[in-house]
Amino acid sequence: MSDEDPKGEDANPSLVRRAIAAAAIGNCTEWYDFGVYAYVATMVGAAFFPATDPALQTLSAFGVFAISFLLRPLGSLFFGPLGDRIGRQRVLAVTIFLMSGATFAIGLLPTYAQIGIVAPILFLLARMLQGFATGGEYGGAATFIAEYAPDKRRGFLGSWLEFGTLAGFALGASVPTALTLTLSESDMSSWGWRIPFLIAGPLGAVGLYLRRRLEDTPAFRELAREEKVARSPLRTLITENWRMLLTLIGIVIVLNVGNYVLLTYMETYLAEVLELERTVALLSMVVVMVAMMAVILPVGALSDRIGRKPLLASACVCYLVLSIPAFLLLTQGTWPTTIAGLAILALCQVQLLGTIPSALPALFPTPVRYGAFSIGYNLSTALFGGTAPFVVQALVTGTGNDLVPAFYLMGAAAISIAPVLLSPETARKPLLKEHPMPLHPKSA
Repeated sequence: MSDEDPKGEDANPSLVRRAIAAAAIGNCTEWYDFGVYAYVATMVGAAFFPATDPALQTLSAFGVFAISFLLRPLGSLFFGPLGDRIGRQRVLAVTIFLMSGATFAIGLLPTYAQIGIVAPILFLLARMLQGFATGGEYGGAATFIAEYAPDKRRGFLGSWLEFGTLAGFALGASVPTALTLTLSESDMSSWGWRIPFLIAGPLGAVGLYLRRRLEDTPAFRELAREEKVARSPLRTLITENWRMLLTLIGIVIVLNVGNYVLLTYMETYLAEVLELERTVALLSMVVVMVAMMAVILPVGALSDRIGRKPLLASACVCYLVLSIPAFLLLTQGTWPTTIAGLAILALCQVQLLGTIPSALPALFPTPVRYGAFSIGYNLSTALFGGTAPFVVQALVTGTGNDLVPAFYLMGAAAISIAPVLLSPETARKPLLKEHPMPLHPKSA
């Protein structure tokens, strides 16, 4: 049995599977929303913004996408420390309810043509609520799995969280693709784009049901039983773990830029910048995401055997070396070269996706783990991830250089490789139970 883990290596397999499913479906819901948003961005822009330049409408839609990310750090500052005070399970039930509810609401909003300027305002408010709730989702879900998983299998079991990410993106791409193939262009533009957003309602309801049926993690229950819950997790995090928090922020720069360039912006890049047929662009992305789903679990298992740092460092090197060749293939504009270019980028990204969920929670002790992961991850996401589609699209439009996304990915990798190399190896080791410095227990 590990120092912290009362379940040890003999944890109830059924309970662990249910915990993973409950965490992963929330991540699936989160990224389903982002996937849908990316694949119907043009239609969303036309629905909620004035009919001027189509390119400006798309840029406005991505601008709202970026603005909503400003709420993620605020959400993490609220939900993260709250999860360290009252427990992971209760907070995660709230975040999935708010996320799926906000996405569902977008599918019901009237358009600019119907109510004028109120439409983009309501749209922005829904996106901001979604961003605020998302601030407490990923860090909590990763913490939830890490604290349920046996030490020797934390990499494999943690990779299921990002399997949920890819499943959400794949679903978010497949639904608009199916609708595009079955509906006329006018029907898709007038009402068909709403259907993918409405699907988030039942998807979130399933996740809420699963999460409410589970107890909190063994690690948090032990912490509460021993009365070692921090009275002020945020203060403890800032005063005692700020160096590791900066390390986490640096590591996830490349993860977030890769996620939002490859999985969110890429379809728009292929269809509007490279002028690839939209259906071909959609199908290409679905094929690549399904392939990533097939290999992400073996990547997580590999991190249990060889360690997290080798895979994280390899991903950074791959982005530095292979980004330009990948985008040169994409700019050829054929089906084979498009698949080849996307496959290269996917190879870089899947090494991060399969490793991050198990690597980062292990950097922090139980009393501040939820808040530390949530705050660090979402600060980095707001600054570098959510802004990536907007910044890259603006730079491509302003410079006319189709290789801008490659340079952006390379810059992110160059920044992240240093904190990756400086971080401790956590594979097959117990999660930290306590701070090196004593914590003040929560008063009764």
